[in-house]
Amino acid sequence: MQDEAKTKGWNAIKTNDSWAIFKIMGEFVNGYEKLSRIGPCVSIFGSARTKPDHKYYKLAVEMASKIVDQGYGVITGGGPGIMEAGNKGAHMAGGTSVGLNIDLPFEQHDNPYIDNDKSLDFDYFFVRKVMFVKYSQGFVVMPGGFGTLDELFEAITLIQTHKIETFPIILVGTEFWGGLMDWVKTTLLDAGNISAKDLDLIHLVDTADEVITILNDFYKDYGFSPNF
Repeated sequence: MQDEAKTKGWNAIKTNDSWAIFKIMGEFVNGYEKLSRIGPCVSIFGSARTKPDHKYYKLAVEMASKIVDQGYGVITGGGPGIMEAGNKGAHMAGGTSVGLNIDLPFEQHDNPYIDNDKSLDFDYFFVRKVMFVKYSQGFVVMPGGFGTLDELFEAITLIQTHKIETFPIILVGTEFWGGLMDWVKTTLLDAGNISAKDLDLIHLVDTADEVITILNDFYKDYGFSPNF
């Protein structure tokens, strides 16, 4: 009887997994339809826990405003902290402000600076990450936690393995990212786990103007298009 119950339970799980495909498909379709209309954008990542009086929050606002002045929109994860700062800067500058929201048990709630018609909600992290990569012409990565690191290293891996087109990946905050980059340049490179040219995929800066220079220099030679 126990074996029979286990079999029925397993079959029920497999059935639920099959039906989940349609929910996943719906998130992809909705994301593709909405984001394909927004034009060139730059994604800004960083901690949801950064307060409005923090220097990195203020820098993200300034940076987003200058990114909009160059003709880009701004995409964030739609929540508080650095995400809010990115949307705030874009909104204040009169540019496109996109939020890709995710349902989380803590930290995440929509910020008020997202354009009403450009706020998307996701249940699946992997679908949301596809949207960031596909519709961004650059990643600007502010200090953050595990989620920020996840998005950073996935983008680097996809570019390194030629699964997507190259775009600028810009780390902002030498005091925060410097130790990580030292480790990458020594431990990873010295062990032969990456190539020296892989380091060219990442820029480390401290100011909004440096971010703008990297974006503009890169897109002198490249057109804007979805990344895969």
